[in-house]
Amino acid sequence: MTTYNATVRARIDENVKHSAESILRSIGMEPSEAIRLFYQQIANRGEFPLELRMPNQITIEAMNADVEPKVYKSADDLFNDL
Repeated sequence: MTTYNATVRARIDENVKHSAESILRSIGMEPSEAIRLFYQQIANRGEFPLELRMPNQITIEAMNADVEPKVYKSADDLFNDL
C-alpha cells in the first residue's frame, strides 16, 4: 500500500477548478487522484506528459476572424463547395 505523506498546493482560477472537478467527477476521479496521476506520469516519463503548443500567427488570425456563415440549399451543395 502506498503512503501519501507529501502535500502539493496550487492556486488556480475558481472557474477552471469547478470545470475540471466536474469532468473528473463524471469519470469517477477525485482531484487528488488526478494530481497524483499527473505527477506519477512526470516521474515515469522523466518529462512533462502533455504536448504544449502555441498557435502561429496565421492560426491566431483565423481564430479571431469574423465568420460569415454560408447557407446551402442541400447537402449536395455543401459537399460540392467543400
